[in-house]
Amino acid sequence: MPSTPHRALRGFLALCTAAGLASVAVPSAHASPGSGPTAVVAMGDSYISGEAGRWLGNSLTNSGSRTGTDRAWTGSGYDPSRVYGATAGGCHRSDVSEVKSAGAIASSLVNLACSGATTDNVIRASQGGQAYKGEAPQADQLAAVAASHDVELITLSIGGNDLGFADIIATCAKDYIVWYSYCHDDQQDEVDAKIDGVMADVGRSVDEIRAVMTGAGYSASDYRIVLQSYPSPIPRASENRYSESGWTRTNTGGCPFWNADADWARDSLVPQLANRLKGVAAAKGVQFLDLRDALQGREVCAKASKQVTSTVPASATTSEWARWIDSQSTQGLVQESMHPNAYGQQALGRCLALVHARPTGNHSCRNTAGSGASGMYLTAG
Repeated sequence: MPSTPHRALRGFLALCTAAGLASVAVPSAHASPGSGPTAVVAMGDSYISGEAGRWLGNSLTNSGSRTGTDRAWTGSGYDPSRVYGATAGGCHRSDVSEVKSAGAIASSLVNLACSGATTDNVIRASQGGQAYKGEAPQADQLAAVAASHDVELITLSIGGNDLGFADIIATCAKDYIVWYSYCHDDQQDEVDAKIDGVMADVGRSVDEIRAVMTGAGYSASDYRIVLQSYPSPIPRASENRYSESGWTRTNTGGCPFWNADADWARDSLVPQLANRLKGVAAAKGVQFLDLRDALQGREVCAKASKQVTSTVPASATTSEWARWIDSQSTQGLVQESMHPNAYGQQALGRCLALVHARPTGNHSCRNTAGSGASGMYLTAG
């Protein structure tokens, strides 16, 4: 990255110190920001915090290691902190979250995201933002990171909870299991009524990140912001390996959705949100990472993927990359449902690494059939 006044100042200070001229008067607020180790920071909600990182695919086995899919298995019980650390039961920042799976792209890979977070939990407290799960708003946390590190890139995933993703999923599943009715018509009306306000709040979140970085002494050219969209965790009806009739989608596949609702989610809801987020990115002058197709063929119940069994081991090349809906709560927490699992998080980490190497432009990230995270690639988008 070309030298900037911000970095030049740090170099001048270093020379002054070496020459015994540290008494040169320089405002302290501009002496330390960015002088520490390089950092890439993840902010936002469960899709980037690492929710469902506990799981390596999905298995119908409800005991022991769940046929090797449960990373919380200790040999005698389950300890989610093996995956989520101190955030188990809270923000669910997994050890394979997107930023942690991006590889050696910076000295520090910082995860500030929190499962369940909304835009209110990103905004600084001084600007009306809200603490969440015992933590300060994420923008306030970012200020501390910016002061102690040289932040190069901040990636943000937010807006899904403001829009009510969890409620939409729950409603569509209930309409399949209980009411035998479609959800897409009334849920589309709900989305349309909310989305303008949600996008305004996403834009404000980007503004807050800018304000924090400026306050920490960074110029706009010292770092990048990447706003990302959401991958679809369920396939189109034609790509679902289970029949719409009967109970296999619920009891075997963990994808209890009608064909019409699945097609709506995959080809209308997810693209609608992605396109609107892209518009926010353009309006705010930040990069956009489109993840709508990142799990294509690897979704829950997708024909191109398989559940893990005693004869089909967990594998990034064959297993599902998203967590199913465990409607009977026999494995882990229901909140992990419909999120990229460990394989999915590792794939998104590869997407982040690829974008880190592309300082300009918008990009869409996709997977290569039959390959693991190393097969993720970018296209212009």
